Amino acid sequence: MPSFTESLVEEAALDWFRALGYAIVSGPDTPPGSESVRRTYADVVLPGVLHGALVRLNPSCPPDAVDAALQRLTQPDGSTLEASNRTLHRLLVNGVPVRYRTANGSIRNALAQVLDFETPGNNDWMAVSQFTVIENLHTRRPDIVLFVNGLPLGVIELKNAADENVTAWTAWRQLQNYRKALPTLLAFNEVLAVSDGVRSLVGTLTAERDGFRPWRTIGGEELAPAFLTELQVLIEGVFEPRRFLDLIRDFIVFDDGGGAVVKRVAGYHQFHAVRAAVRETLRAAGPPQAGPGTVEHSEPAAADFEGRGGYQSGRGATGRVGDRRIGIVWHTPGTGKSLTMAFYAGCISREPAMANPTIVVLTDRNDSDGQLFNTFARCRDLLRQPPKLAQNRADLRRRLAVESGGVIFTPAWKLFPDAGNAQHRALSERRNIVVIADEVHSGQYDLVGGATHMRDALPNASFIGFTGAPIGQRDAHSRAVFGEYTSIYDIQRAIDDCATIPIYYENRLARLAVPQREQAATGRDFEEASARESVEPGEPPRTKRAQPEGIAGAERRVALARDIVAHFEQRIEALAGKAMIVCRSRRMCIDLYREIIRRRPAWRHIDDKGNIEIVITGTASDPPDWHAHIRGRAEHETLAKRFRDANDPLVMVLVCDMWLTGFDVPCLHTMYVDKPMRGRHLMQAIARVNRVFKDKPGGLIVDYVGLAHELKRARATYAESGGSGATVLEQSEAAAVLLEKYDVCVGLFQGFDRSAWATGTAAERLRLLPDAQEHILAQGTDTNDSGNGHGLNRPSGKEHFLRAARELSRAYALSVPHQHALRIRDDVGFFQAVAAALHKRAPGDAQPAEDMDPAVRPILSRAVTSEGMADLFATAGLDKPDASILSDDFLTRVRGMRQRNLAVDLLRKLLQGELVSRRPRNVVRSRFFAEKLESSIRDYRSRAITVAQVIEELIQLAREMRQAQGRGDKLRLSDDELAFYDALDADDSAVRVLGNETLQTMVRELVETVHGNVENDWMLRESVRVHLQTLVKRILRRHGYPTERQERAARAVLEQAENLFGG
Repeated sequence: MPSFTESLVEEAALDWFRALGYAIVSGPDTPPGSESVRRTYADVVLPGVLHGALVRLNPSCPPDAVDAALQRLTQPDGSTLEASNRTLHRLLVNGVPVRYRTANGSIRNALAQVLDFETPGNNDWMAVSQFTVIENLHTRRPDIVLFVNGLPLGVIELKNAADENVTAWTAWRQLQNYRKALPTLLAFNEVLAVSDGVRSLVGTLTAERDGFRPWRTIGGEELAPAFLTELQVLIEGVFEPRRFLDLIRDFIVFDDGGGAVVKRVAGYHQFHAVRAAVRETLRAAGPPQAGPGTVEHSEPAAADFEGRGGYQSGRGATGRVGDRRIGIVWHTPGTGKSLTMAFYAGCISREPAMANPTIVVLTDRNDSDGQLFNTFARCRDLLRQPPKLAQNRADLRRRLAVESGGVIFTPAWKLFPDAGNAQHRALSERRNIVVIADEVHSGQYDLVGGATHMRDALPNASFIGFTGAPIGQRDAHSRAVFGEYTSIYDIQRAIDDCATIPIYYENRLARLAVPQREQAATGRDFEEASARESVEPGEPPRTKRAQPEGIAGAERRVALARDIVAHFEQRIEALAGKAMIVCRSRRMCIDLYREIIRRRPAWRHIDDKGNIEIVITGTASDPPDWHAHIRGRAEHETLAKRFRDANDPLVMVLVCDMWLTGFDVPCLHTMYVDKPMRGRHLMQAIARVNRVFKDKPGGLIVDYVGLAHELKRARATYAESGGSGATVLEQSEAAAVLLEKYDVCVGLFQGFDRSAWATGTAAERLRLLPDAQEHILAQGTDTNDSGNGHGLNRPSGKEHFLRAARELSRAYALSVPHQHALRIRDDVGFFQAVAAALHKRAPGDAQPAEDMDPAVRPILSRAVTSEGMADLFATAGLDKPDASILSDDFLTRVRGMRQRNLAVDLLRKLLQGELVSRRPRNVVRSRFFAEKLESSIRDYRSRAITVAQVIEELIQLAREMRQAQGRGDKLRLSDDELAFYDALDADDSAVRVLGNETLQTMVRELVETVHGNVENDWMLRESVRVHLQTLVKRILRRHGYPTERQERAARAVLEQAENLFGG
């Protein structure tokens, strides 16, 4: 039965690319040279292919212009990898500027086309496997590189799903290595992908782990069938030529708003939502059809999304041709709705049928800090024009007076007539106007005939709405303006895709001991908040609010500050991240800030480096003592960058209206709400905490005003609209899961006395760890059931505990500071410490990518010192050896350990680590020792030998390994020669037949021959391997090596050569 290997994954991937029309090329079989597609291993572009494409796509360009374009492409400007990549992306999309003299002698400026975006078949498509690149003495071999017209626009890194030690994240870490080692290759890259054959993800060269996401659909209308592998869906869904070209041109942006340049690529829900919206726009903006001509449309039902989350896109037209209603895009907050709007604006502005349309973006009053506008501004390359703000209705009319073009932002109320007027004359009669409305909801469009007023203002415009929450079933006004859903991406689908995380809710109103009269005032606040959410027709948003400031009197403010400080300090002990406090007013922000600073003076900002800040706007009438907290737009941007930076000491902000919509801070995990909100404003605000960040398990909303009823109403609306998944979950649900995981861990430590962990000193706690590890390791073993013959799996008790402890840590981070979490805090710290000790790896053994830089923190600060948990030896109760781990002194100390199973586990880890480091230098000898180690551990796990016996066997093995290090000196052989000596004399039979002198002479000749015949990629090129194997066999025959052993010996020599000289 064939084994499942990385090469099998690669072979399957290449078959799918072949079916898409790519030419499949084996990199090792086409080495650089005069007859090859490239000259040297340093070349990452295929110059001949690129030159041919430039000639083909630019028939009017003379040869010197083509050569100039080729040089510009292969020598991109940019001081950094990101800058070069951005430059090349612009050249791909816009063309390469060239200048040449025409036949009549005039100078002509032109753009040389690099890709044919309209006709995919007019491009050259190639998938190259094992593409070796040498740069700055680094030799790397990406698994698959995708070339379009000779440019390496895609890189795919693959791993073997059957290997438990590697995952898709191992492939991701390999890509990070390429960023440092092969910047020239990645400067051309548009899309990166990783896969272990099971899990497959797509991202960009700047994306961190949480920026790589699955691609769940091929055609786009619905999720791909579950029986298709993720890798097939990703390849066919992303890299099909038509879709890949669209993705490059219309769905990639470079965002430098946070300081460093971040390259973003659309997710599948964004990509297909925009494509569907463009189709619907062309329908809705077309000439009106005579007669009813309605197209059947079915509303999604919850049953449609059962089990897999809600997703659909473009399942059919939502109305009649020419009806001016494009549709509604419902995408869960946190899944890139603002960017989807920008992608759509860029796509529709390029459509020839729209004749360079004007795009009007309607915002609501909550975009006071310009988050949506800033997103569009950062996408100016995509839009091919900067967005503009309409200052007033007259300015809006002036901007619409042009014949075409422009992206204009305006609040919705500017489309309404002045107060007292039933209607106003149209702002524009043009047909090529597209109105994009942010956050569609009835309150914005049903006020005194709001829908009618918008149609009166722009009678021939087409309208599309975007929303993060579903519109209600009874919301006829929004449907009257925009139509039906064109795309849905609901909460459950987003969570399943790791695009967002769940939101949990904790009610702490009772903690403030609010008097009955103040609870009544809070109820009135909700009514006023509801009224403020509605924009009065013809009026700008109010800036002054009649709020009952007295509700946040001194007593309540003190209680609120005390509770928030204690709560947040408990939160960040378990989960790295930040918090936002939402207050009713600017005054309450400042008063609460002062009270928090009184309790934590060290948090105060000094030279803009504090732990807590206020984010509010100001007016000329503000009191002088407020001025330190009032900033301009540029200062707010600086503050936003600090808050987004997970490593910046700014961990808490107080806000009133700003940063509640469209503001993404992935490391934000807790929101304290002391402001009445309802409906979409509430759902927009709480979605700030649902962003993905490292292993953050969820966000938490802490309620100090009584939001439970409003959240219940929002859940009802969501369920009524067919959405799957919960809008928010009670924190008590997380606490219940915590107790389940806690019970599992407690059960694994039944009969073990861990009381010293809660009461002992740090040294006493550290001394508890060896016995705790012994307790887990002694709990039964399983033989390796994978059938792969490795036999070195961890004991099942250990594996079970590590999994349980990991789940416990995540549940604790979600639950803290719930009373159940605080009650078991010390025990959780104990379980985490034991898991960390068991998880320690041998020196030099690489840490898995999944374990790197987590957000979930172990609560070890009060348990043991950081030095005590620093290495494998301390957690086993041993001093770190002064000399080698194979020394007699150290082995004697291991033999004397009271925890016998722990001694076995320690020896296994150390010997495995030693063998990993030795294998490249001497494959045969390392394999020999590995087999002996495997045999001993297998016998131990199957109870064929006692713990004492296996310890003696492992100590003896360690001594043999130590002695093997000196064999080269005795035989007068170098390390390389000794490796080939062992390859020829694996069982000492060659020495008996030939003698040492003959064998040593033969080995030296073999080393010289191998050195003289290896080159880059030699081990992947069959012709070179065959030639080298022939030379090896010729040497073996000449020296009289036993005939019946020559074939096996030649294979062993080649294997050793691959490890020593494989590059």
